[in-house]
Amino acid sequence: MAVQPNHFYASALKHADQNKQLIFTTGKTKSLQINAKASNARQLIQSGAIQPFTPKEAAAAMKEGFMLLDIRPIWETEKARVKGSLHVPLFVEDKDYSAITLLKKWVHFGYIGLWTGQKFTMFNPNFVRQVEAAVPDKESKLLVACGEGLRSMMAASKLYEGGYRNLGWLAGGFNRATEGDFPEIEGKEKLQYATIGGVSYYFLRLLLLLQAVGKSD
Repeated sequence: MAVQPNHFYASALKHADQNKQLIFTTGKTKSLQINAKASNARQLIQSGAIQPFTPKEAAAAMKEGFMLLDIRPIWETEKARVKGSLHVPLFVEDKDYSAITLLKKWVHFGYIGLWTGQKFTMFNPNFVRQVEAAVPDKESKLLVACGEGLRSMMAASKLYEGGYRNLGWLAGGFNRATEGDFPEIEGKEKLQYATIGGVSYYFLRLLLLLQAVGKSD
C-alpha cells in the first residue's frame, strides 16, 4: 500500500489547527479578529472582488501580469519559494518577553511548536505599509499566497481594505502545488512541504522514504 504524504500533511494540519484553538483561548479577541478577517475574505472571493486561482492556474495568471505576493513567515520562505515572488509576511515572530507571553510561548511549543516547528507569532502591524512600499500602484495585480490558503485569505482582505482592487488568491496555498505548477523554485525543500517543520518534518521524511521503497518493489 503506497504511503500518501498529502494525507499525512492534512492530518498534521488538522492536529495543529485543533491545538491552536486551545492555545489562543487566552487571546479571544485575537481569535475573533482572525475569524472576522477570514469570513470577510470569503465574502470577497464569493462576490468576485478577489479572484481565486489554483496552483495550476497561477503560472498563467503571472504571465498575464499578476505579481505573486508570498505572505508566509521567513522561516517558511527560506525553505522554498517561487523565484521572483515578492515576500511580505503577514505574521512575524512575537519577540515580547513579558511573563505572560513567555507562558504562552511555552504552551505553544508544547502543543504546536514541537510538532510543526512553527514559531509563536503575531500579526505584522506594518504589513499593508510594507506592501505599499514595494507595490505603490494599487491598480497592480497581486496574487496573494501562503502555505494552506487561510493566511493569504486574511492578507488579501487587509489589502482590499487598504485600497488594492486587482487581487488574486492562491486557493489551497502552496501545499496543493505539484511539480511544474510554478516555473522555478528556490530553496532546499519542495514548495508543498515548506510549511512542515518540527517532529512532523521527520515523520514526513520517513513516509517519503517508505513511499520510494514501495515504488521500487
